[in-house]
Amino acid sequence: MTCNYLLLIIQTVQPVISAQQMRQIDRVTAENFDTPSLLLMEAAAEAVAQAITSRFSGDLVGTKARILCGPGNNGGDGAGVGRALARVGVRTDVILFGKVDDTKGDARTNFEIVRRLASFEAGSPAQPSPLSFLECVSVADWEDIAGRGTYDAVVDALFGTGLTRPLEGVYLQVIHHLALIRAARDRSSRSRPLIVSIDIPSGLNADLDDPIGAVVQSDLTVAFTAPKRANVLPPSSHFNGELVIANIGSPSVLLEFPEAKLFLTQAADAREWLIATRYQPESYKNAHGHVLIIAGSKGYTGAAALCGNAAMRSGAGLVTIATPASAQSSVVAAAMPEVMTTALAETDRGAVSDEAIDHVKRLASKATVVAIGPGLSMEDERTRNFVKSVVQNRTTPIVIDADGLNCLAPWPQELRGSKSNPLVLTPHAGEMRRLIGINDKSQLIDRVASARDFAVKHQLILVLKGSRSLVAGPDGRVFVNPTGNAGLGTAGAGDTLTGLIAGFIGQAFGTLTGDADALSATIAALYVGGLAGDLAARDVGMRTMVASDIQAHFPAAIRLLDSEGETP
Repeated sequence: MTCNYLLLIIQTVQPVISAQQMRQIDRVTAENFDTPSLLLMEAAAEAVAQAITSRFSGDLVGTKARILCGPGNNGGDGAGVGRALARVGVRTDVILFGKVDDTKGDARTNFEIVRRLASFEAGSPAQPSPLSFLECVSVADWEDIAGRGTYDAVVDALFGTGLTRPLEGVYLQVIHHLALIRAARDRSSRSRPLIVSIDIPSGLNADLDDPIGAVVQSDLTVAFTAPKRANVLPPSSHFNGELVIANIGSPSVLLEFPEAKLFLTQAADAREWLIATRYQPESYKNAHGHVLIIAGSKGYTGAAALCGNAAMRSGAGLVTIATPASAQSSVVAAAMPEVMTTALAETDRGAVSDEAIDHVKRLASKATVVAIGPGLSMEDERTRNFVKSVVQNRTTPIVIDADGLNCLAPWPQELRGSKSNPLVLTPHAGEMRRLIGINDKSQLIDRVASARDFAVKHQLILVLKGSRSLVAGPDGRVFVNPTGNAGLGTAGAGDTLTGLIAGFIGQAFGTLTGDADALSATIAALYVGGLAGDLAARDVGMRTMVASDIQAHFPAAIRLLDSEGETP
Protein backbone atom coordinates (compact mmCIF):
# COMPACT_ATOMS: atom_id res chain seq x y z
CA MET A 1 0.00 0.00 0.00
CA THR A 2 1.19 3.50 -0.84
CA CYS A 3 0.75 6.08 1.92
CA ASN A 4 0.53 9.36 0.03
CA TYR A 5 2.52 12.28 1.46
CA LEU A 6 4.03 10.15 4.24
CA LEU A 7 7.49 11.68 4.02
CA LEU A 8 6.79 14.69 1.83
CA ILE A 9 8.27 17.81 3.41
CA ILE A 10 7.76 21.09 1.55
CA GLN A 11 7.26 24.70 2.51
CA THR A 12 4.52 25.43 5.02
CA VAL A 13 1.13 26.92 4.18
CA GLN A 14 0.93 25.45 0.69
CA PRO A 15 -1.76 27.19 -1.36
CA VAL A 16 -3.80 25.29 -3.91
CA ILE A 17 -3.76 27.38 -7.07
CA SER A 18 -5.68 27.58 -10.33
CA ALA A 19 -4.39 26.86 -13.81
CA GLN A 20 -4.52 30.57 -14.58
CA GLN A 21 -2.49 31.41 -11.47
CA MET A 22 0.08 28.80 -12.50
CA ARG A 23 0.41 30.42 -15.92
CA GLN A 24 0.80 33.79 -14.22
CA ILE A 25 3.54 32.44 -11.93
CA ASP A 26 5.45 30.98 -14.88
CA ARG A 27 5.11 34.20 -16.86
CA VAL A 28 6.24 36.48 -14.02
CA THR A 29 9.12 34.13 -13.16
CA ALA A 30 10.37 34.36 -16.73
CA GLU A 31 9.78 38.10 -17.22
CA ASN A 32 10.64 39.60 -13.83
CA PHE A 33 13.14 37.19 -12.34
CA ASP A 34 15.40 36.60 -15.35
CA THR A 35 14.55 32.92 -15.46
CA PRO A 36 14.16 31.64 -19.06
CA SER A 37 11.01 29.55 -19.50
CA LEU A 38 13.13 26.80 -21.05
CA LEU A 39 15.08 26.63 -17.79
CA LEU A 40 11.81 26.09 -15.91
CA MET A 41 10.96 23.28 -18.30
CA GLU A 42 14.35 21.68 -17.70
CA ALA A 43 13.89 21.96 -13.94
CA ALA A 44 10.46 20.35 -14.25
CA ALA A 45 11.92 17.48 -16.26
CA GLU A 46 14.69 16.92 -13.71
CA ALA A 47 12.14 16.89 -10.88
CA VAL A 48 10.12 14.16 -12.60
CA ALA A 49 13.24 12.14 -13.33
CA GLN A 50 14.31 12.43 -9.69
CA ALA A 51 10.88 11.32 -8.48
CA ILE A 52 11.04 8.26 -10.73
CA THR A 53 14.57 7.48 -9.57
CA SER A 54 13.40 7.68 -5.96
CA ARG A 55 10.56 5.24 -6.60
CA PHE A 56 13.14 2.79 -8.00
CA SER A 57 15.30 3.28 -4.89
CA GLY A 58 17.95 4.99 -6.97
CA ASP A 59 18.61 1.92 -9.12
CA LEU A 60 17.63 2.46 -12.76
CA VAL A 61 20.19 0.06 -14.22
CA GLY A 62 18.64 -2.07 -16.96
CA THR A 63 15.28 -0.27 -16.86
CA LYS A 64 13.24 0.95 -19.80
CA ALA A 65 10.83 3.89 -19.99
CA ARG A 66 8.22 5.09 -22.46
CA ILE A 67 7.38 8.81 -22.53
CA LEU A 68 4.00 9.72 -24.05
CA CYS A 69 4.09 13.37 -25.13
CA GLY A 70 1.35 15.69 -26.27
CA PRO A 71 2.28 18.61 -28.56
CA GLY A 72 2.17 21.31 -25.84
CA ASN A 73 4.37 22.31 -22.94
CA ASN A 74 3.45 19.22 -20.91
CA GLY A 75 4.81 17.16 -23.78
CA GLY A 76 7.91 19.37 -23.83
CA ASP A 77 8.40 18.54 -20.16
CA GLY A 78 8.08 14.87 -21.12
CA ALA A 79 10.77 15.20 -23.79
CA GLY A 80 13.04 16.68 -21.14
CA VAL A 81 12.28 13.73 -18.85
CA GLY A 82 13.23 11.39 -21.66
CA ARG A 83 16.62 13.04 -22.03
CA ALA A 84 17.17 13.07 -18.25
CA LEU A 85 16.43 9.35 -17.95
CA ALA A 86 18.54 8.46 -20.97
CA ARG A 87 21.50 10.29 -19.43
CA VAL A 88 21.47 7.92 -16.45
CA GLY A 89 21.28 4.83 -18.63
CA VAL A 90 17.54 4.21 -18.92
CA ARG A 91 16.50 2.95 -22.34
CA THR A 92 13.94 5.61 -23.17
CA ASP A 93 11.38 5.73 -25.98
CA VAL A 94 9.83 9.17 -26.53
CA ILE A 95 6.59 9.24 -28.51
CA LEU A 96 5.21 12.57 -29.74
CA PHE A 97 1.52 12.57 -30.66
CA GLY A 98 1.85 14.88 -33.60
CA LYS A 99 4.73 16.25 -35.62
CA VAL A 100 7.66 18.24 -34.32
CA ASP A 101 7.16 20.80 -37.09
CA ASP A 102 3.67 21.54 -35.76
CA THR A 103 4.79 22.25 -32.20
CA LYS A 104 5.82 25.63 -30.79
CA GLY A 105 8.08 27.42 -28.35
CA ASP A 106 10.01 25.63 -25.65
CA ALA A 107 8.19 22.38 -26.34
CA ARG A 108 9.42 22.40 -29.95
CA THR A 109 12.96 23.12 -28.76
CA ASN A 110 12.89 20.05 -26.53
CA PHE A 111 11.34 17.83 -29.20
CA GLU A 112 13.99 18.89 -31.74
CA ILE A 113 16.76 18.14 -29.23
CA VAL A 114 15.35 14.66 -28.56
CA ARG A 115 14.90 13.98 -32.27
CA ARG A 116 18.52 14.96 -32.97
CA LEU A 117 19.90 12.94 -30.07
CA ALA A 118 17.91 9.89 -31.12
CA SER A 119 19.16 10.15 -34.73
CA PHE A 120 22.79 10.41 -33.55
CA GLU A 121 22.46 7.31 -31.36
CA ALA A 122 20.89 4.77 -33.69
CA GLY A 123 22.26 1.81 -31.76
CA SER A 124 22.31 -1.82 -32.84
CA PRO A 125 20.51 -5.06 -31.93
CA ALA A 126 23.35 -5.89 -29.55
CA GLN A 127 23.53 -2.37 -28.08
CA PRO A 128 20.18 -0.58 -28.41
CA SER A 129 20.17 3.20 -28.35
CA PRO A 130 19.46 4.72 -24.92
CA LEU A 131 17.02 7.13 -26.59
CA SER A 132 14.54 6.71 -29.42
CA PHE A 133 11.97 9.12 -30.85
CA LEU A 134 8.76 8.50 -32.79
CA GLU A 135 6.04 10.74 -34.17
CA CYS A 136 2.54 9.29 -33.83
CA VAL A 137 -0.02 11.21 -35.88
CA SER A 138 -3.01 8.86 -36.03
CA VAL A 139 -4.90 6.12 -34.24
CA ALA A 140 -3.45 3.68 -36.79
CA ASP A 141 0.07 4.76 -35.88
CA TRP A 142 -0.66 4.20 -32.20
CA GLU A 143 -2.20 0.80 -32.80
CA ASP A 144 0.99 -0.15 -34.62
CA ILE A 145 3.35 0.86 -31.79
CA ALA A 146 1.23 0.54 -28.63
CA GLY A 147 2.07 -3.08 -27.95
CA ARG A 148 5.75 -2.91 -28.78
CA GLY A 149 7.94 -3.87 -25.86
CA THR A 150 7.49 -3.80 -22.12
CA TYR A 151 8.48 -0.96 -19.84
CA ASP A 152 9.40 -0.34 -16.23
CA ALA A 153 7.96 3.17 -16.30
CA VAL A 154 5.45 4.94 -18.51
CA VAL A 155 5.32 8.73 -18.28
CA ASP A 156 2.08 10.52 -19.10
CA ALA A 157 3.05 13.88 -20.61
CA LEU A 158 0.01 14.23 -22.84
CA PHE A 159 -1.81 17.24 -21.37
CA GLY A 160 -1.18 19.48 -18.40
CA THR A 161 -3.17 22.10 -16.53
CA GLY A 162 -4.57 23.78 -19.63
CA LEU A 163 -7.01 21.00 -20.56
CA THR A 164 -10.70 22.01 -20.43
CA ARG A 165 -12.45 19.39 -22.58
CA PRO A 166 -12.64 15.57 -22.61
CA LEU A 167 -9.92 13.72 -24.48
CA GLU A 168 -10.85 11.94 -27.69
CA GLY A 169 -9.32 10.26 -30.70
CA VAL A 170 -5.83 8.84 -30.28
CA TYR A 171 -5.52 10.28 -26.78
CA LEU A 172 -8.57 8.37 -25.65
CA GLN A 173 -7.03 5.21 -27.11
CA VAL A 174 -3.84 5.88 -25.14
CA ILE A 175 -5.78 6.19 -21.88
CA HIS A 176 -7.59 2.91 -22.56
CA HIS A 177 -4.26 1.25 -23.34
CA LEU A 178 -2.76 2.46 -20.06
CA ALA A 179 -5.81 1.18 -18.20
CA LEU A 180 -5.31 -2.28 -19.73
CA ILE A 181 -1.61 -2.25 -18.79
CA ARG A 182 -2.46 -1.26 -15.24
CA ALA A 183 -5.16 -3.93 -14.92
CA ALA A 184 -2.81 -6.64 -16.20
CA ARG A 185 -0.10 -5.44 -13.80
CA ASP A 186 -2.42 -5.46 -10.81
CA ARG A 187 -3.81 -8.91 -11.61
CA SER A 188 -0.31 -10.33 -11.69
CA SER A 189 0.75 -8.45 -8.52
CA ARG A 190 3.63 -6.85 -10.40
CA SER A 191 4.86 -3.39 -9.50
CA ARG A 192 5.77 -2.39 -13.02
CA PRO A 193 5.30 -0.45 -15.14
CA LEU A 194 5.12 2.56 -12.86
CA ILE A 195 2.69 5.06 -14.39
CA VAL A 196 3.79 8.65 -13.81
CA SER A 197 1.92 11.84 -14.72
CA ILE A 198 3.54 15.22 -15.22
CA ASP A 199 1.80 18.03 -13.28
CA ILE A 200 -1.63 16.40 -13.50
CA PRO A 201 -3.04 13.14 -14.89
CA SER A 202 -4.08 13.73 -18.49
CA GLY A 203 -7.84 14.03 -18.87
CA LEU A 204 -8.40 16.16 -15.75
CA ASN A 205 -9.39 19.81 -15.72
CA ALA A 206 -6.97 21.25 -13.16
CA ASP A 207 -9.61 23.53 -11.65
CA LEU A 208 -12.36 20.94 -11.14
CA ASP A 209 -12.94 18.33 -8.45
CA ASP A 210 -14.72 16.01 -10.91
CA PRO A 211 -13.18 14.39 -14.00
CA ILE A 212 -14.46 15.75 -17.30
CA GLY A 213 -13.91 12.48 -19.18
CA ALA A 214 -11.51 9.56 -19.39
CA VAL A 215 -8.41 10.06 -17.22
CA VAL A 216 -5.00 8.44 -16.85
CA GLN A 217 -4.86 6.55 -13.54
CA SER A 218 -1.39 7.30 -12.24
CA ASP A 219 0.77 5.79 -9.53
CA LEU A 220 2.73 9.00 -9.11
CA THR A 221 2.06 12.60 -10.09
CA VAL A 222 4.72 15.30 -9.93
CA ALA A 223 3.03 18.70 -9.68
CA PHE A 224 5.09 21.82 -10.22
CA THR A 225 5.32 24.80 -7.86
CA ALA A 226 1.94 24.23 -6.16
CA PRO A 227 -0.92 21.75 -6.31
CA LYS A 228 -4.09 22.42 -8.24
CA ARG A 229 -7.64 21.50 -7.15
CA ALA A 230 -7.65 18.31 -9.23
CA ASN A 231 -4.40 17.24 -7.52
CA VAL A 232 -5.90 17.37 -4.03
CA LEU A 233 -9.72 17.17 -4.08
CA PRO A 234 -11.68 13.98 -4.75
CA PRO A 235 -12.73 12.37 -6.92
CA SER A 236 -10.14 13.85 -9.30
CA SER A 237 -7.38 13.49 -6.71
CA HIS A 238 -7.83 9.72 -6.70
CA PHE A 239 -6.29 9.59 -10.18
CA ASN A 240 -3.05 11.21 -9.00
CA GLY A 241 -1.66 8.32 -6.95
CA GLU A 242 1.17 9.59 -4.79
CA LEU A 243 1.51 13.36 -5.16
CA VAL A 244 4.92 15.03 -5.11
CA ILE A 245 5.10 18.81 -5.31
CA ALA A 246 8.31 20.05 -6.90
CA ASN A 247 9.81 23.52 -6.70
CA ILE A 248 11.14 24.23 -10.19
CA GLY A 249 12.55 27.69 -9.53
CA SER A 250 9.62 30.10 -9.17
CA PRO A 251 10.15 32.46 -6.21
CA SER A 252 7.95 31.59 -3.23
CA VAL A 253 6.73 35.19 -3.08
CA LEU A 254 4.74 34.54 -6.25
CA LEU A 255 2.61 32.01 -4.36
CA GLU A 256 1.36 34.66 -1.96
CA PHE A 257 -1.97 35.35 -3.62
CA PRO A 258 -4.04 37.59 -1.33
CA GLU A 259 -7.20 35.85 -2.47
CA ALA A 260 -5.83 32.38 -1.64
CA LYS A 261 -8.36 30.53 0.50
CA LEU A 262 -7.63 26.87 -0.23
CA PHE A 263 -4.53 25.17 1.15
CA LEU A 264 -2.97 21.73 1.34
CA THR A 265 -1.88 20.64 4.81
CA GLN A 266 1.67 19.31 4.89
CA ALA A 267 3.83 17.34 7.24
CA ALA A 268 5.64 20.57 8.07
CA ASP A 269 2.43 22.13 9.36
CA ALA A 270 1.81 19.28 11.79
CA ARG A 271 5.49 19.22 12.76
CA GLU A 272 5.46 22.95 13.52
CA TRP A 273 2.53 22.47 15.91
CA LEU A 274 4.18 19.48 17.60
CA ILE A 275 7.37 21.46 18.11
CA ALA A 276 5.48 24.38 19.61
CA THR A 277 3.75 22.11 22.14
CA ARG A 278 6.67 19.82 22.99
CA TYR A 279 6.99 18.41 26.47
CA GLN A 280 9.59 20.45 28.39
CA PRO A 281 11.84 19.31 31.28
CA GLU A 282 9.46 20.89 33.80
CA SER A 283 6.29 19.59 32.12
CA TYR A 284 3.61 17.91 34.20
CA LYS A 285 0.03 16.78 33.64
CA ASN A 286 -1.73 20.10 34.24
CA ALA A 287 0.55 21.85 31.76
CA HIS A 288 -0.82 19.77 28.87
CA GLY A 289 -4.50 20.33 29.32
CA HIS A 290 -7.46 18.60 30.95
CA VAL A 291 -9.92 17.16 28.44
CA LEU A 292 -13.52 16.66 29.56
CA ILE A 293 -15.41 14.25 27.30
CA ILE A 294 -19.20 14.08 27.58
CA ALA A 295 -20.13 10.92 25.76
CA GLY A 296 -21.85 7.57 25.87
CA SER A 297 -25.27 6.26 26.82
CA LYS A 298 -26.75 2.93 27.78
CA GLY A 299 -25.68 0.45 25.09
CA TYR A 300 -23.33 2.95 23.42
CA THR A 301 -20.32 3.00 25.70
CA GLY A 302 -17.60 2.08 23.22
CA ALA A 303 -17.70 5.52 21.59
CA ALA A 304 -17.00 7.21 24.93
CA ALA A 305 -14.06 4.90 25.69
CA LEU A 306 -12.55 5.31 22.21
CA CYS A 307 -12.81 9.08 22.45
CA GLY A 308 -11.31 9.19 25.94
CA ASN A 309 -8.49 6.81 25.07
CA ALA A 310 -7.61 8.82 21.96
CA ALA A 311 -7.46 12.05 23.97
CA MET A 312 -5.19 10.40 26.53
CA ARG A 313 -2.94 8.89 23.88
CA SER A 314 -2.73 12.23 22.07
CA GLY A 315 -0.60 13.65 24.87
CA ALA A 316 -3.22 15.43 26.95
CA GLY A 317 -2.30 15.68 30.63
CA LEU A 318 -5.68 14.64 32.08
CA VAL A 319 -8.80 13.11 30.58
CA THR A 320 -12.20 12.71 32.22
CA ILE A 321 -15.15 10.95 30.63
CA ALA A 322 -18.53 12.14 31.93
CA THR A 323 -21.14 9.56 31.02
CA PRO A 324 -24.64 8.54 32.19
CA ALA A 325 -24.59 6.60 35.47
CA SER A 326 -25.80 3.35 33.93
CA ALA A 327 -23.00 3.47 31.36
CA GLN A 328 -20.16 4.29 33.70
CA SER A 329 -19.11 0.76 34.63
CA SER A 330 -18.92 -0.29 30.99
CA VAL A 331 -16.92 2.81 30.09
CA VAL A 332 -14.51 2.15 32.95
CA ALA A 333 -14.00 -1.42 31.72
CA ALA A 334 -13.17 -0.27 28.16
CA ALA A 335 -11.17 2.88 28.91
CA MET A 336 -7.47 3.09 29.68
CA PRO A 337 -6.73 3.03 33.41
CA GLU A 338 -5.27 6.53 33.08
CA VAL A 339 -8.67 7.91 32.02
CA MET A 340 -10.96 9.15 34.79
CA THR A 341 -14.75 8.81 34.69
CA THR A 342 -17.68 10.46 36.41
CA ALA A 343 -21.41 9.69 36.39
CA LEU A 344 -24.09 12.02 35.03
CA ALA A 345 -27.81 12.17 35.74
CA GLU A 346 -29.70 10.25 33.08
CA THR A 347 -33.05 9.73 31.45
CA ASP A 348 -35.09 6.57 31.92
CA ARG A 349 -33.51 5.29 28.67
CA GLY A 350 -29.95 5.70 29.91
CA ALA A 351 -29.02 8.93 28.09
CA VAL A 352 -27.71 12.06 29.76
CA SER A 353 -30.42 14.30 31.16
CA ASP A 354 -30.63 18.08 31.49
CA GLU A 355 -30.53 17.49 35.22
CA ALA A 356 -26.77 17.02 34.72
CA ILE A 357 -26.20 20.58 33.52
CA ASP A 358 -25.02 22.01 36.85
CA HIS A 359 -22.70 19.06 37.47
CA VAL A 360 -21.16 19.46 34.03
CA LYS A 361 -20.66 23.18 34.61
CA ARG A 362 -18.57 22.37 37.67
CA LEU A 363 -16.59 19.77 35.71
CA ALA A 364 -16.04 22.16 32.80
CA SER A 365 -14.72 24.84 35.15
CA LYS A 366 -11.70 22.60 35.78
CA ALA A 367 -11.24 21.55 32.14
CA THR A 368 -9.18 23.08 29.34
CA VAL A 369 -11.40 21.77 26.55
CA VAL A 370 -14.69 19.89 26.31
CA ALA A 371 -15.69 17.27 23.71
CA ILE A 372 -19.33 16.29 23.47
CA GLY A 373 -21.33 13.88 21.37
CA PRO A 374 -19.93 10.37 20.74
CA GLY A 375 -22.54 7.75 21.62
CA LEU A 376 -24.63 10.37 23.44
CA SER A 377 -28.04 9.61 21.88
CA MET A 378 -30.45 12.28 20.71
CA GLU A 379 -33.83 10.64 21.13
CA ASP A 380 -34.88 12.43 24.32
CA GLU A 381 -35.64 16.14 24.42
CA ARG A 382 -33.87 16.37 27.79
CA THR A 383 -30.66 15.18 26.14
CA ARG A 384 -31.02 17.75 23.37
CA ASN A 385 -31.65 20.49 25.95
CA PHE A 386 -28.55 19.36 27.83
CA VAL A 387 -26.34 19.60 24.74
CA LYS A 388 -27.68 23.03 23.80
CA SER A 389 -27.08 24.34 27.30
CA VAL A 390 -23.51 22.99 27.47
CA VAL A 391 -22.60 24.50 24.11
CA GLN A 392 -24.33 27.83 24.62
CA ASN A 393 -22.88 28.37 28.08
CA ARG A 394 -19.40 27.03 27.42
CA THR A 395 -16.37 28.56 29.14
CA THR A 396 -13.77 26.57 27.17
CA PRO A 397 -13.18 25.47 23.59
CA ILE A 398 -15.62 22.71 22.71
CA VAL A 399 -15.45 19.94 20.10
CA ILE A 400 -18.84 18.65 18.93
CA ASP A 401 -19.34 15.37 17.11
CA ALA A 402 -21.93 12.71 16.31
CA ASP A 403 -25.08 13.01 18.42
CA GLY A 404 -23.82 16.30 19.80
CA LEU A 405 -24.21 17.66 16.27
CA ASN A 406 -27.53 15.91 15.72
CA CYS A 407 -28.91 17.45 18.90
CA LEU A 408 -28.11 20.89 17.46
CA ALA A 409 -29.34 20.30 13.91
CA PRO A 410 -30.31 22.41 12.14
CA TRP A 411 -27.65 24.67 13.57
CA PRO A 412 -29.04 27.59 15.64
CA GLN A 413 -28.46 30.85 13.79
CA GLU A 414 -27.46 32.69 16.95
CA LEU A 415 -24.84 30.13 18.03
CA ARG A 416 -21.38 31.37 17.05
CA GLY A 417 -17.82 30.58 18.02
CA SER A 418 -15.24 32.95 19.45
CA LYS A 419 -11.46 33.15 19.71
CA SER A 420 -11.41 32.48 23.45
CA ASN A 421 -14.05 29.73 23.39
CA PRO A 422 -13.94 28.33 19.86
CA LEU A 423 -16.39 25.82 18.50
CA VAL A 424 -15.03 22.87 16.52
CA LEU A 425 -17.60 20.80 14.63
CA THR A 426 -16.65 17.43 13.08
CA PRO A 427 -19.53 16.28 10.85
CA HIS A 428 -19.49 13.67 8.11
CA ALA A 429 -21.54 14.45 5.00
CA GLY A 430 -24.85 13.25 6.42
CA GLU A 431 -24.42 15.23 9.62
CA MET A 432 -23.37 18.27 7.59
CA ARG A 433 -26.59 18.14 5.58
CA ARG A 434 -28.59 18.01 8.79
CA LEU A 435 -26.68 20.98 10.22
CA ILE A 436 -27.41 23.03 7.10
CA GLY A 437 -30.98 21.74 6.96
CA ILE A 438 -30.92 20.08 3.54
CA ASN A 439 -31.77 16.58 2.35
CA ASP A 440 -30.51 16.59 -1.22
CA LYS A 441 -26.99 15.17 -1.53
CA SER A 442 -26.41 17.24 -4.66
CA GLN A 443 -26.53 20.40 -2.55
CA LEU A 444 -23.28 19.35 -0.89
CA ILE A 445 -21.33 18.59 -4.06
CA ASP A 446 -18.93 21.51 -3.55
CA ARG A 447 -17.59 20.44 -0.17
CA VAL A 448 -15.07 23.26 0.00
CA ALA A 449 -17.68 25.97 -0.54
CA SER A 450 -20.15 24.35 1.87
CA ALA A 451 -17.56 24.02 4.63
CA ARG A 452 -16.22 27.54 4.10
CA ASP A 453 -19.66 29.17 4.02
CA PHE A 454 -20.79 27.44 7.21
CA ALA A 455 -17.57 28.19 9.11
CA VAL A 456 -17.60 31.87 8.13
CA LYS A 457 -21.30 32.35 8.76
CA HIS A 458 -21.12 30.90 12.27
CA GLN A 459 -17.52 31.92 13.05
CA LEU A 460 -16.39 28.43 13.95
CA ILE A 461 -14.02 25.66 12.86
CA LEU A 462 -15.60 22.95 10.74
CA VAL A 463 -14.00 19.57 10.06
CA LEU A 464 -15.90 18.04 7.14
CA LYS A 465 -14.93 14.38 7.24
CA GLY A 466 -14.66 12.11 4.24
CA SER A 467 -12.16 11.29 1.53
CA ARG A 468 -9.67 14.16 1.83
CA SER A 469 -11.23 15.69 4.94
CA LEU A 470 -11.42 19.48 5.11
CA VAL A 471 -10.80 21.96 7.92
CA ALA A 472 -12.58 25.28 7.38
CA GLY A 473 -11.76 28.26 9.58
CA PRO A 474 -13.85 31.29 10.51
CA ASP A 475 -11.64 33.48 8.31
CA GLY A 476 -12.64 31.58 5.15
CA ARG A 477 -9.49 29.51 4.75
CA VAL A 478 -10.00 25.82 3.98
CA PHE A 479 -7.28 23.21 4.48
CA VAL A 480 -7.29 19.88 2.63
CA ASN A 481 -5.90 17.02 4.68
CA PRO A 482 -3.92 14.58 2.50
CA THR A 483 -3.34 11.76 4.98
CA GLY A 484 -5.62 8.80 5.60
CA ASN A 485 -7.16 6.00 3.60
CA ALA A 486 -10.41 4.09 3.13
CA GLY A 487 -9.77 2.04 6.27
CA LEU A 488 -10.54 5.14 8.32
CA GLY A 489 -14.21 4.62 7.46
CA THR A 490 -14.36 1.95 10.15
CA ALA A 491 -16.71 2.20 13.13
CA GLY A 492 -15.31 4.35 15.92
CA ALA A 493 -12.79 6.22 13.79
CA GLY A 494 -14.81 9.41 14.16
CA ASP A 495 -14.90 9.04 17.96
CA THR A 496 -11.14 8.51 17.89
CA LEU A 497 -10.63 11.66 15.81
CA THR A 498 -12.80 13.69 18.20
CA GLY A 499 -10.63 12.59 21.11
CA LEU A 500 -7.46 13.41 19.19
CA ILE A 501 -8.67 16.89 18.22
CA ALA A 502 -9.81 17.61 21.79
CA GLY A 503 -6.48 16.33 23.10
CA PHE A 504 -4.50 18.57 20.76
CA ILE A 505 -6.62 21.62 21.58
CA GLY A 506 -6.22 20.85 25.27
CA GLN A 507 -2.45 20.73 24.86
CA ALA A 508 -2.43 23.98 22.85
CA PHE A 509 -4.46 25.90 25.41
CA GLY A 510 -2.58 24.30 28.28
CA THR A 511 0.90 24.89 26.86
CA LEU A 512 0.63 27.99 24.69
CA THR A 513 -2.00 29.83 26.77
CA GLY A 514 -2.51 33.23 25.12
CA ASP A 515 -0.93 32.10 21.85
CA ALA A 516 -3.12 29.01 21.58
CA ASP A 517 -4.91 28.56 18.28
CA ALA A 518 -7.63 25.94 17.95
CA LEU A 519 -7.46 26.00 14.15
CA SER A 520 -3.79 24.99 13.93
CA ALA A 521 -4.33 22.33 16.61
CA THR A 522 -7.26 20.90 14.64
CA ILE A 523 -5.29 20.89 11.38
CA ALA A 524 -2.39 19.09 13.10
CA ALA A 525 -4.73 16.55 14.73
CA LEU A 526 -6.36 15.68 11.42
CA TYR A 527 -2.96 15.19 9.76
CA VAL A 528 -1.61 13.05 12.62
CA GLY A 529 -4.80 10.99 12.78
CA GLY A 530 -4.71 10.28 9.05
CA LEU A 531 -1.01 9.46 9.21
CA ALA A 532 -1.67 7.03 12.08
CA GLY A 533 -4.31 5.44 9.88
CA ASP A 534 -1.81 5.11 7.03
CA LEU A 535 0.70 3.45 9.35
CA ALA A 536 -1.99 1.14 10.70
CA ALA A 537 -2.97 0.15 7.17
CA ARG A 538 0.66 -0.73 6.42
CA ASP A 539 0.70 -3.03 9.40
CA VAL A 540 -2.75 -4.64 9.31
CA GLY A 541 -4.30 -3.59 6.00
CA MET A 542 -7.27 -1.33 5.38
CA ARG A 543 -9.84 -4.13 5.41
CA THR A 544 -9.15 -5.36 8.94
CA MET A 545 -8.22 -2.01 10.50
CA VAL A 546 -10.29 -0.97 13.51
CA ALA A 547 -10.39 2.30 15.41
CA SER A 548 -8.14 0.96 18.16
CA ASP A 549 -5.46 0.28 15.54
CA ILE A 550 -5.52 3.95 14.56
CA GLN A 551 -5.10 5.07 18.15
CA ALA A 552 -2.32 2.54 18.69
CA HIS A 553 -0.35 4.22 15.88
CA PHE A 554 -0.56 7.77 17.27
CA PRO A 555 2.89 7.41 18.88
CA ALA A 556 4.54 6.25 15.65
CA ALA A 557 2.91 9.05 13.66
CA ILE A 558 4.04 11.70 16.13
CA ARG A 559 7.57 10.30 16.32
CA LEU A 560 7.76 10.22 12.53
CA LEU A 561 6.93 13.92 12.41
CA ASP A 562 8.95 15.10 15.42
CA SER A 563 11.37 12.42 16.58
CA GLU A 564 13.64 14.96 18.26
CA GLY A 565 10.83 16.32 20.39
CA GLU A 566 9.85 12.84 21.55
CA THR A 567 13.35 11.84 22.62
CA PRO A 568 14.32 12.53 26.28
